[in-house]
Amino acid sequence: MNLKEDNNAQRLTVLPDEKVSFGQSTLLGLQHVLAMDIYVVPFLVALLIGLSSDQSTALIQSTFIAAGIATIIQTSFCMKLPIAQGPSYVPLGAIVGIYAASGSGSLGWSSVLGASLIGAALVILLGFTGLFNKIVKIFIPPLVGGTIIFVVGLSLMPVAINDNIYNGAGATVNQNVFLAIITASVLILCVMLSSLLQNKGRIFKITSVIIALAVGCLAANAMGVLDLSAVSQASWFSLPQIPFVDFGFSFNLSAIITMIIIYIVLMAETTGTWFAISNVIDEPLTDNQINKGVIGEGLGCFVASLLGSTPVTGYSTNAGVISITGIASRRVFVAVGFWFVLFGFSSKLAALIASIPSAVIGGVFIIICGIIAINGLQVIRNISFGEKEMYVVAIPMIVTLALTLIPDEFLYSLPSTMQYMFSSPIAVASLLAIILNKILPSGKQ
Repeated sequence: MNLKEDNNAQRLTVLPDEKVSFGQSTLLGLQHVLAMDIYVVPFLVALLIGLSSDQSTALIQSTFIAAGIATIIQTSFCMKLPIAQGPSYVPLGAIVGIYAASGSGSLGWSSVLGASLIGAALVILLGFTGLFNKIVKIFIPPLVGGTIIFVVGLSLMPVAINDNIYNGAGATVNQNVFLAIITASVLILCVMLSSLLQNKGRIFKITSVIIALAVGCLAANAMGVLDLSAVSQASWFSLPQIPFVDFGFSFNLSAIITMIIIYIVLMAETTGTWFAISNVIDEPLTDNQINKGVIGEGLGCFVASLLGSTPVTGYSTNAGVISITGIASRRVFVAVGFWFVLFGFSSKLAALIASIPSAVIGGVFIIICGIIAINGLQVIRNISFGEKEMYVVAIPMIVTLALTLIPDEFLYSLPSTMQYMFSSPIAVASLLAIILNKILPSGKQ
């Protein structure tokens, strides 16, 4: 075994290409699914553009199926890394703007889907030409890559604390904080038990997330804040919407241009996820993987558009889960994809995921965010720091926090293009790190 394999063995329990049994893959895949609140984006879209209850359910179902197919495409055929795809938050502002500008209703939604379809096709072309890979090699050295990973974790922390815990629906602030503490504590306890018991405690490590969420849900039920009424009312099986029957596509030039800008921002954001996964599994990204990753990203978004859903992207949450559990097998992520598809065809299962209290998810999510940020620091720890390096890291960090905490009234007072950009702190901070690294003088002799 070489040094690289030794390092991987120390950090991971199961390597990306190692085989995992069907039963283990199924259970461990479900663990990742539970840690990813992918139903939130379609729920927000439905809320922001005023979809009916039936339309909202259909959008959530198609989003689950799109995420599943995109995950299988990326993990099995394109990038071949342990990565899960889910709906991106980046296009939210653009979707609302395009929908309203196109007359709302079915025409508005068909304009959103048409623009998404064209944008996805261009992303695929970007991967086939290898242009994106050249951009990464020129503009994203380890200093910038580590900074991007760091700001990914940093930007998600306020979301986990504020949105999932302090302002979580269905419970008081005190109850939410208590639930988050319980869930986070159980997660940490499982990891500690794994370290203390070593091989005998391996089960605690690899199932730490699902154990923490289960205990959190039990605590929520004891507190009377676990609402399963939607689960009992939902049907076990239902078909999603079908293209050209339930919805169509229309192509508006301004909508397409807007969505292309969003896809550029989306690719900057997903690059951070790729670097985070690469760092966790201790395997540098190859040129071929980056090109195929771009193609996979484009194919996933293309499929999402055909299914009537919004653009999907790699989720950095999974990098944190891999760090905690030590399981990086791609078979687990194929299982994630199949779980998503199953949830997409079952309203009851989708409702079950959506019923997990946000504070319970927040307790796990905040730990994951911290681990992602630390992974970014590990990438840059061996770099010799001068003034330039300090600014390349510090300014994106400050901008990330500033945009994450930006008041809505100020954001909505800005021009539409700036709203789209500023709604993604990760993308803005990533672009800023790239620019600063290029324009600031090194100062090293």
